[in-house]
Parts: sequence; C-alpha cells; structure tokens
Amino acid sequence: MKSSEKRKNIATVSKSTFGKTSSGKVIDLYTCTNSNGLILKMMTFGAIIVSLEIPDRDEKLSNVSLGFDSFENYLAGNPYFGATIGRFCNRISEGKFSLNGKQYKLSTNDGLNHLHGGVKGFDRAVWNARSFVDKLGVGIEFTYRSADGEEGYPGNLDVSAVYTLKNDNELIVEFAAVSDKPTPVNLTNHNYWNLGGSGSGNILNHDLTIIANLYLEVNNNLIPTGKLLDVEDSPFDFTTAKTVGEHILSIPKIEGLPQGYDHCYVLPDDNKNLKLAARVKDSVSGRAMDIYTTQPGIQFYSGNFLNGRSECGCNEQYSGFCLETQHFPDAPNHPKFSSTILIPDEKYYHLTIHRFFNE
Repeated sequence: MKSSEKRKNIATVSKSTFGKTSSGKVIDLYTCTNSNGLILKMMTFGAIIVSLEIPDRDEKLSNVSLGFDSFENYLAGNPYFGATIGRFCNRISEGKFSLNGKQYKLSTNDGLNHLHGGVKGFDRAVWNARSFVDKLGVGIEFTYRSADGEEGYPGNLDVSAVYTLKNDNELIVEFAAVSDKPTPVNLTNHNYWNLGGSGSGNILNHDLTIIANLYLEVNNNLIPTGKLLDVEDSPFDFTTAKTVGEHILSIPKIEGLPQGYDHCYVLPDDNKNLKLAARVKDSVSGRAMDIYTTQPGIQFYSGNFLNGRSECGCNEQYSGFCLETQHFPDAPNHPKFSSTILIPDEKYYHLTIHRFFNE
C-alpha cells in the first residue's frame, strides 16, 4: 500500500499511572497516537519522553528513544533519558556566574561544574500536564514553576514545555518561560535516539549531517574555552553526511573521559529564525530524521558515558545519540556568546521540529 493510500486513524491521547515518587506523588503517563499510528509516551516526572514509536521503510513500528520500562528506574537516576532540561542545559563552569554585579553559586553535580540544571533540575521535577487533540495532531502541555533560589538561580521562573506529535509525522517541541528577576535560561530536550530501534545495537553506522561550519572548543572538563573552531579537515566535520563512527576515534582524547562526541556546534543563523540544523539516517531501517530549530547551537553527544549497567538501562556505549538544540554552554561566563539572560517583561521561546521520514 502506498503511503498516500494509508488508512487514516483518529489521533488519540490516554492517561495512566506510571508510578509514585518517594513522597507519594502520582506520576502520570500520557500515550499520544497520531492519525498515522505513531506513538509518543511521556510522563509528568521530568516531562520525559518515555518512548517514541515510528515506522521503518516496511511500516514496522519500533521505539527509537532510549529509556526504561519502569518508573523506579527513572527515579533512581539515569543519564537524562528523554528529559526536559533546565533551568540551564549543558555546563556552567564551577557553577558560578555574575549578573548585575552579583555573583551566584549554583549546585554542582558534574565534578566542580553545574550540569543540566543541577542536582534537582527540571528533569527531576514533577510537572503539571494537560493533554490536547486538534486538527494538527496530539500532544501534552507541561508547566512548572521553578522557585526563586532553586539550585541557586535567581527569580521565579514559569516554564511551559509543549510536545506535539503531528499527523504529518513531526514531533514539535516548544519551550517558553517568563521570570520576575533576571536569570539565565537555556532549555532543551535530552532524548537519546537510535533510529534502528532501542536495543538494536550502536549508532556508529548512522549517517549524520550537521549544518555547521564551526564548533566550540572545550577544555578537559568539557567547558568551552571561548574559541570557535572550523570543522574543516577535522573529526568534527559533518557538513556532508558521514557515519557517526567514521572519525570518532580521531577525536582528541581527554584523560579520564570516554572517547566520543560531546560538542556544541554553531549554527549559521541567529536564534530567531527556524533553520535546518541536522539530518540523521539509518540505512538498515530506512528511518530518517531532520531537526529544525530557532536556537543558535546544537550539542552532538554520541552516548559516550553509557556503560551497559542498570543505571543506563543496560545500554552500551554509543547505543544512542543526542542532538540537543540550545544556546551555548557556559554562556553566562562568556560575554561574546549570545546572551542567555532572561529579564522580566521578556519571554523565552524555543522551537525545535523533528521531522521523521523513510528512505
């Protein structure tokens, strides 16, 4: 049957209980199905993508998102599988920044550094949620108030994260936030993708294109030095399609860290315009994904720290990859980077589109 002849179903959403926190808070799991039968599951803990089932070239559905089957495993701690990340994704050096003449000290959870919002970032919060079905598709609107002083950040921050599974097989992610005090804001989703399907093996043979000529140099703690380096003639050049594993062993080794990509690429347009940032293809299944974003950067992470143990869902190194649209890491400490400071009366807005298709 040709794709144009496929029988259209009605988009639906249902809610069930996924588990309870240690304090007894019930965690809801939402199952969203679009009119083509694609299935997105998300929960109120961390506004986390639990699974996303999309078809291969033979119309067989598989989950392409790494995660766990039980809530208890998420609660025990994990490598940010599918999570909504904030108040500031990626790293802030030594958990410190100055704003309007005052120095702020954030919680540190990555050695001396602040990573993905700290000890209790947005990935550990219980969000309010509202499901919806409209003519475009089905989805969930999550909302959360991050209180003044949470993890060391100034200001009460009201955040919304809207995930829409459209009937044209796009996953739309929209973040918005307002604050009553100036504060750094840098939100993203931390999904681990494997277009061959979760559990199908590593992603080293996925073909990757990143629409960027520059990337951020990092030090031995993966903190940007402030230098923007040209990707040309380097292992970081994905301006034309290459497999993830083609040059992964040529990346300069950092002592004590696993080999792999964990770098922010500089997109060739400012953060106000929607543009193509990356394309990924899995030749075995035929699944492909384009990523469009309004953000100035995209962090490519090749799943280096996955270690096969239970806290990683028994996923081995390189079992999944992340392409996290965002502002630059450690931006509050780099005046030349695009500002991540949200001030009162302004609104943070971030749009990312994942378009799924087969080849």
